[in-house]
Amino acid sequence: MRLRVEFTTEPFDLDEAPAHALVAREVVEGAELDAVDVGPFGTTAEGGADAVLNAVGVLLHRSLAAGATRVSLQVNVVGDGPVTEGGRVTGAIGEGGNG
Repeated sequence: MRLRVEFTTEPFDLDEAPAHALVAREVVEGAELDAVDVGPFGTTAEGGADAVLNAVGVLLHRSLAAGATRVSLQVNVVGDGPVTEGGRVTGAIGEGGNG
């Protein structure tokens, strides 16, 4: 099963990224996920169920420890498994498929 997680951490700081936001980004970028899209007010990541759920657990622990007072997240099932073409995952975020 493939999952997509969308999340934001608060409080916001429009002048510079707060520590909890940097930690959250570090977690998803270091996880074994197929696609990560970091935005100014939220981040989306997609991958296999185990990888996404493990990343979410680490993300919650580390971002709260780094000062987040709220973490909003949504997890969606986006498919049974990756569709590949020549060993490359297709349908990832930003490729016109599932995202």
